[in-house]
Amino acid sequence: MKQLFTYKQNFVLESGKALPELQIAFHTYGKLNAKKDNVIWVCHALTANADVFDWWKGLFGNNNLFNPEEHYIVCANIIGSHYGSTGPLSINPDTGNPYYHHFPEITIRDIVNTLELLRKHLEIEKINTLIGGSLGGQQALEWAILKNEIIENLVLLATNAQHSPWGIAFNESQRLAIKADRTWYGFSPDAGLKGLKAARAIALLSYRNYNTYSSTQKEDNNDNTNNFKASSYQNYQGEKLVNRFNAYSYWYLSMAMDSHNVGRNREGIENALKQVKAKTLVLGIRSDILFPTEEQKFLAKKIPNAQYAEIDSLYGHDGFLIETEKITHEIQKYFSNKELKKENYEFQN
Repeated sequence: MKQLFTYKQNFVLESGKALPELQIAFHTYGKLNAKKDNVIWVCHALTANADVFDWWKGLFGNNNLFNPEEHYIVCANIIGSHYGSTGPLSINPDTGNPYYHHFPEITIRDIVNTLELLRKHLEIEKINTLIGGSLGGQQALEWAILKNEIIENLVLLATNAQHSPWGIAFNESQRLAIKADRTWYGFSPDAGLKGLKAARAIALLSYRNYNTYSSTQKEDNNDNTNNFKASSYQNYQGEKLVNRFNAYSYWYLSMAMDSHNVGRNREGIENALKQVKAKTLVLGIRSDILFPTEEQKFLAKKIPNAQYAEIDSLYGHDGFLIETEKITHEIQKYFSNKELKKENYEFQN
């Protein structure tokens, strides 16, 4: 069920700037049990929304591992996004106009602090399992450090402790595509949409990989010299995002991803990771070129109570959304073996 939480006070960001108020759109599924120990909290990735049953089918749903019959499932749309929470298209109460380009820069830590506001509003004292992939995993990790007493289990998929120069370069290339669209410099809801289409096409190259395209976009006609499947696919995926998102949110959320560094103001990354108290499963995808597995292996080495597992996938980084059967298997295995000593399972794959 979609709900709205409104925070009427000044919300100060890491930058020192502030939002005069904020709204968070969120979904809940199931009910909190009498012991209040069945909370599953999902952190979503870059362009997703709060309806996790829609975009993580196979892992979340009535007949899936995380189901409303057993669990109280919460997923909140992050600030800066397009799906109901305060973002660039929201009305700035100080001016009466949409923020547009005047929306303040936000960080992963800012996003997590808003999730904390929602958690307190929902009167959730403990989170049984906090799960997220990609940018969602960045949020989940940051939260597990910031409030390390409230999370029992942490599941991190295809994510990292600090966004890499490689990842930042991809994001900047996408922002350059948006800036190349002359409409980006206007103040309207549809500014920069041609640039956004190009940006999404760039992003898709990092979400998939060479083998993905060779398998799914291979030409059947050896005589073809134009109108290739891969070309049509890039156009289709770009247009698909344009029809459901906006360039401002893409811009600000990509910068939020770039900001991710759990070691900031915590005496370094390793020191920050030591503060995670949750029992942790870190999942990597062997074919992921955007968040390569060495990033997940690093997390598993440095987080005190962490297990590590890998899955094979044709789909690269997007495997964390697609390979739900394999992910379910690894999570079930984790819950059955989480009491094992670390040396017995570390890097078994």
